[in-house]
Amino acid sequence: MDTVDFLVRKDQLSRTELRMMPAPALDAGQVRLRVDKFALTANNITYAAFGDAMNYWGFYPAADGWGRIPVWGFASVIASACPGIEVGERFYGYYPMSSAVVLQPSRLATAGFADGAAHRAALHAVYNSYLRCSSDPFYTAQTEDQQALLRPLFITSWLIDDFLADNDFFGAGDGLVLLSSASSKTAWGTAFQLAQRKGIELVGLTSAANVDFCKSLGCYHRILDYGQLDQIAADAACVYVDFAGNAALRKDIHTRFANLKYSSSIGGTHVDQLGGARDIPGPRATLFFAPAQIKKRSGEWGADILGQRLLQAWQAFLGTVSNPAAPWLVVKHHRGPQAVSAAYADVLAGRGDPRLGHMLSLA
Repeated sequence: MDTVDFLVRKDQLSRTELRMMPAPALDAGQVRLRVDKFALTANNITYAAFGDAMNYWGFYPAADGWGRIPVWGFASVIASACPGIEVGERFYGYYPMSSAVVLQPSRLATAGFADGAAHRAALHAVYNSYLRCSSDPFYTAQTEDQQALLRPLFITSWLIDDFLADNDFFGAGDGLVLLSSASSKTAWGTAFQLAQRKGIELVGLTSAANVDFCKSLGCYHRILDYGQLDQIAADAACVYVDFAGNAALRKDIHTRFANLKYSSSIGGTHVDQLGGARDIPGPRATLFFAPAQIKKRSGEWGADILGQRLLQAWQAFLGTVSNPAAPWLVVKHHRGPQAVSAAYADVLAGRGDPRLGHMLSLA
């Protein structure tokens, strides 16, 4: 059986290639999984944009300047040379944009396993874990699409909210939190959490085309397009949470707001406008790394309590997202190599309805 890989050029993300490779024979202890479906969001574009800096390319290496973007999704075991993992079992985790993948399970448990491949030994454990659907408390069969599309993003959102509160909003607790790319799924998950806290005003920054959508979410106090920064008092105490990665916007915000307390860099949805943060006034733009906050809270609270709090928050969020009267998310399925290529081009370019969630399959 051949495996189809979707590859992108690391230095030119708009260049893509589909490669068909013979499936390798399994070594002892390995498993082959069919990647049944995976989500593609702006978060995955961030993985690619920061692929070298954050070593996202290291999870599924490719040769000759090409990369395989990691994605969150579901896969089924189709061959196993690993005792304790049976053909037909289903796992949620971090897969390549491929029709199938070979993993080397280690630390096998009822909950799942970690990929023990040598090239992943130095990579963060959060991304190396594969969860058995049969024992995962987050899992329900009818919400697989929502889990793939939103679960990893919402966990990041929850951690951003927790990080800001943990640091008393860096002295801006009675001021503003500015969120760029306010229509992105990680941004509105963050806003959903922050809106439950008292004393701060959430200002969503977005393109003019997405203003109405962001207002419909009901979790921002104000929505402004990127050309309306002058509607915010220049002396306002504020924190900037940057999901866009737009260098010009970052500079404008740092220049305008003399009382900017903290600048957090999360993502790069404006992939064609990314840039550094040197020579701008105010606080240093600091990259947020979600696994670090997970490690901190797991150490302070214990893994069980952390898991319970995340599950409770996820269930509350999912109820809002899936409200049939006013859904925040409409799922669109894409199957086959050409459909995957087209969907990737749309997400990379930021085209389409922000309510859309793209679920893809090369299998």
